[in-house]
Amino acid sequence: MTVRKPSAVHHTAMPVFPPGEDPTTAAGEHVWIDVIQKMDEVYNDLLQYEVALEEKNAALEDSQQFIVSVLASMSDILLVCSRSGNIEEVNQALLDFTGRSETELHGRPVFDLFADGPSREHALQFFGRQMGDSLHDCELLLQGSKGVVMPVSLNCKPRYSSVGKLMGVVITGRPVGELRRAYSALREAHDELKRAQQQLLQSEKMASLGRLVAGVAHELNNPISFVLGNVHALERYASRMRRYIDALHGGAPAPELAGLRKELRIDRVLEDMPSLLEGTIEGAERTRDIVDGLKRFSAVDREENLRFNLVEVIQRAVHWVGKATGERFQVRLDLPASLPLVGSAGQMQQVMMNLVQNAFDATADVECPKLEISGRVEGKELLLAFHDNGPGIAPDDLRRIFDPFFTTKAVGKGTGLGLAISYGIVERHGGQLAAENHAAGGALFSVRLPAA
Repeated sequence: MTVRKPSAVHHTAMPVFPPGEDPTTAAGEHVWIDVIQKMDEVYNDLLQYEVALEEKNAALEDSQQFIVSVLASMSDILLVCSRSGNIEEVNQALLDFTGRSETELHGRPVFDLFADGPSREHALQFFGRQMGDSLHDCELLLQGSKGVVMPVSLNCKPRYSSVGKLMGVVITGRPVGELRRAYSALREAHDELKRAQQQLLQSEKMASLGRLVAGVAHELNNPISFVLGNVHALERYASRMRRYIDALHGGAPAPELAGLRKELRIDRVLEDMPSLLEGTIEGAERTRDIVDGLKRFSAVDREENLRFNLVEVIQRAVHWVGKATGERFQVRLDLPASLPLVGSAGQMQQVMMNLVQNAFDATADVECPKLEISGRVEGKELLLAFHDNGPGIAPDDLRRIFDPFFTTKAVGKGTGLGLAISYGIVERHGGQLAAENHAAGGALFSVRLPAA
């Protein structure tokens, strides 16, 4: 749009001199000077008005060019219709889709673009009764170029004038096939991310399990050795009982049986056998519990939603890590009898073991390494605090402590996934995991979870 320069002439009223007065006199010259000054002012105003118009014209052209370039770059189809449904404006995407020119489409009814009767009927109903309303994600069939029929997801918005009068509608749309491909790609990416997350979770679990092998072996050795010793004792007792029973069934006289009973200490065997059997059963059950815990810890996570006592999980985590770290690392527990939680006990055990193991690693250079674990129920939340007496966390590391693959340990000592996975597990249970430096020194990890 080009603005022409104003052509109208502004007439300035000429002074009227009284009869007989010479305009060249001193008074007349003064009047002429005033007239010239007024004409200069009018001319300056005209120049400023022209400059302003040119600037606005340039701004309008820039805006128009910007809008045209945006419409041409849109991948979604766009068309502007009047109240009667006639096409007024279209973008390049619609021209490419229909294979028609802008001249062919301008002024034609929008209903001609639809490929079947139900789609045209739906459009007629909208223009007839619902034009003042918005339409979102309405899937209709449009007639494309070369006879191709394609479902398109359409969105319609009413268009109003500056005084609020309904002028028509603006319609945008995107081929549904493209949307479905995008959703499919997004779903595949999400599934791949979930698989990668599970692999990372299992890798970190195996790394944690590897660090506990020595302690677990020692833990299994105790009940197995106990059971083995009891079995050897029961084997000796069985031999004595067999010898005595053979003599009894062989018809040995009573004095001989009494002597044999005393020699084989049958009464002592009968008294000792219940405790041996009880101890054997206890050792076997203890071994079963350890193996069951290992299986639950190393198994692929299921979306469990069971009620359990978090105190037992913490105690088991401390026990397992303590077996691997030795007696030098002291852990003090300040926990209530019960911290009820709903979720996955196996996942929460991994979190607790990771926090305890990290505390041990952080206090490796401390003369007397310690960890204090406290917990309480506050309203509808469970609050846990893990405070060690190590050097604390560097300020630069503190803001990245939960980032995946970030670790302050030496190469080969850690994957940098433990805290990141723990953070995700706590978050999935509806809680929060935070890290800071304690005022009295050392690191402080806080866990906040919803109580069952």
